[in-house]
Amino acid sequence: MKPPKLKISYLTLVTVTLAGLFLLCTSATNSKTTTYSTAKAINTVPAISTSYVNVYTSLHLKELGLNEKAFQLALKGWSRLKAKGKVSKDIISICDFTQSSAQKRLYVIDLSTGNLLFNTLVAHGKNTGEEFAKYFSNTPSSLASSLGFYVTKETYEGTHGLGLKLTGMEPGFNDRAEERAIVMHGAWYVCDNFVNQYGRLGKSWGCPAVPEELHEQIINTIKNGTTLFIYYPDKAYLAASQLLK
Repeated sequence: MKPPKLKISYLTLVTVTLAGLFLLCTSATNSKTTTYSTAKAINTVPAISTSYVNVYTSLHLKELGLNEKAFQLALKGWSRLKAKGKVSKDIISICDFTQSSAQKRLYVIDLSTGNLLFNTLVAHGKNTGEEFAKYFSNTPSSLASSLGFYVTKETYEGTHGLGLKLTGMEPGFNDRAEERAIVMHGAWYVCDNFVNQYGRLGKSWGCPAVPEELHEQIINTIKNGTTLFIYYPDKAYLAASQLLK
């Protein structure tokens, strides 16, 4: 006996086909969503806007002496600090210690406007070197500068007038900054006259000291939640910094 022929109406066929397409599309959508979520979880480095990168060229920072690597690393560290909620402003201050202390090696840049706010002298620590910075320490009483990223805090009135508290964000490299009283302040020995007489700036006890005539303007500009980066191509620091990995 022959089996009865299965009668499928046109409406049934369309319904089945549409249902199959729906399942196929749903599966594909879920697959894309999963792939996107995984990629997002793996990519933990915040994207840096092209406009920020272009600031180096637009402000002629190379011509002003700023090491391009220092600028690139400053952007990377700043973006990570911002992603973690450690800084609230788009201002970065870079001390480029590859340069002579006789040069204007402090750069304060507003990334949100693309403006160079300050380009001036900045001192390094007494035991960090003479004209050039070479040696760095995180040890109390070392009288040396400490490398890496800092977050600016509140101001205070001290021996040098208005000062700016700094918190070191790099374990093993500058995280004892508050214990060592490493701050930004003005200093009489940070000036062209000192350079003309000695061929270099005077030296601090480890603080990034700036010119007396500018220190209040600089400090009031960068206080409360901006990034300060003290750069030198120290191999141990560059290999260990968690903000630069």
